[in-house]
Amino acid sequence: MDNWRKSSYSGPDDGNECVEIANDLTRVAIRDSKTPARATLTVPTGAFTPFIEALRTDFARLRGGTV
Repeated sequence: MDNWRKSSYSGPDDGNECVEIANDLTRVAIRDSKTPARATLTVPTGAFTPFIEALRTDFARLRGGTV
């Protein structure tokens, strides 16, 4: 994939905790923008939104808040 774009949640400038995503018709790829040559996580397109929602829920739970 060559259509990588930075997350809108990166913060100003380059951000310190940033991911990039790229997608095609069947999959979404996720990588760390600071080390793009390292491992890439790829999920089916239909699983991407539930995957992100699960991450948000777990993160909120760990911080003691709600989603």
